[in-house]
Amino acid sequence: MELWILFGTFAVLLLIGTPVAFCLGISSFATIVYLGLPPVVVFQRLNSGISVFVLMAIPFFVYAGELMVRGDIARRLVALAGAGVGHLRGGLGQVNISASVLFGGISGSAAADASAIGGLMIPQMEERGYGRDYAVNVTVMSSIIALMLPPSHNLIIYAIAAGGRMSIADLFTAGILPGLILALSLMFTAWFVARKRGYDTEPFPGGRAILSLFINAFPGLLLVAIIFGGVRSGVFTASESSCIAVVYAIAVTIFVYRSLPWSEFVAATLGAVRTSSMVLLVIGSAAAFAWLLAYLRVPTSMVTFISGLSDNPLVILLLLNVILLLLGTFMDMSPLIVITTPIFLPVATAFGVDPVHFGIILILNLGIGLCTPPVGAVLFVGCAVGKLPISTAIRTIWPFYGAAVFALVLVTYIPALSLWLPSLFK
Repeated sequence: MELWILFGTFAVLLLIGTPVAFCLGISSFATIVYLGLPPVVVFQRLNSGISVFVLMAIPFFVYAGELMVRGDIARRLVALAGAGVGHLRGGLGQVNISASVLFGGISGSAAADASAIGGLMIPQMEERGYGRDYAVNVTVMSSIIALMLPPSHNLIIYAIAAGGRMSIADLFTAGILPGLILALSLMFTAWFVARKRGYDTEPFPGGRAILSLFINAFPGLLLVAIIFGGVRSGVFTASESSCIAVVYAIAVTIFVYRSLPWSEFVAATLGAVRTSSMVLLVIGSAAAFAWLLAYLRVPTSMVTFISGLSDNPLVILLLLNVILLLLGTFMDMSPLIVITTPIFLPVATAFGVDPVHFGIILILNLGIGLCTPPVGAVLFVGCAVGKLPISTAIRTIWPFYGAAVFALVLVTYIPALSLWLPSLFK
């Protein structure tokens, strides 16, 4: 009965449009009351869920991303990507994806990527004869590359949800190859669709122009090396690197590029505060919900149930992927990470799946969910930026979904794609 109250209350509140953080908090409170436990437990768990030092990295990484978005970094990265891959078939689609790889390694946020790159690329693509649906679909699906590359704050949330004993440096390293595989899959799909629709290519600007654009974009690109290199080498922690990222972003945008006026600095600060507040409230509420799941022995029951379905690890991974893909269509990413990690990580490890490998599978799964209705946050952002109805985007986005699922299959069943790079630093 307790689980019916927990999940039933949550489902009803979600269906009537209640914000996810309140759905999690209220359903947890109702279940606690039914169990006869002190209601203050909900607030204690909410507080303990966000009172984790490494979570300090999230608001600072979000802030650094906001500063980069408003400080002209995205435009320079798009220009560099355009010079490198614009001459391929469907050139601006290739530029869009390549820019997401470059910018995703700076922002670590799919929504920021979709907003920044989409705001620059969608109008240009439409102006040069590309279908608006094609431009939006490429922007939306390529934005989830940011979730796989450092400094993805979702990987930090996963590390905490997994018990806080996992190396964030290993997770940052493990996401690089899967992120690049996803990018290549999307680039091939963009090429195929562009060829089918007869879109033109862009002229190749030459090596000298590429070198000039690289030098121009280098201060922004250097941030990736500072974050990843510092955390991976142990010079500083993820939390410390996030603070360094903010200081560096301010220095580059104000003193090097001189592209961040006071009004944009204030807007970036307020935007980071709003986003961080929402993310942390969701994480806290999800922590209370996850504690109840553990109290009611849901993870143990799930291990027993799934083990009874099959003893083949390949089948188990397929089941987990299907479940996570379905869940991702109904809930946002941060709460799902906090809720599903304690449930499904024990299942995965019971069948010999490395926790780091499972983390990458989880993030890619839920990233695809961000682009899937009815609660596809990144799909909504991309369609809003491109001024395109979601129903129109959905009709033609399927080849790109297929590319993302193909990358997911490779990442799921070839563990070396996630574990090879981290093993080099052992």
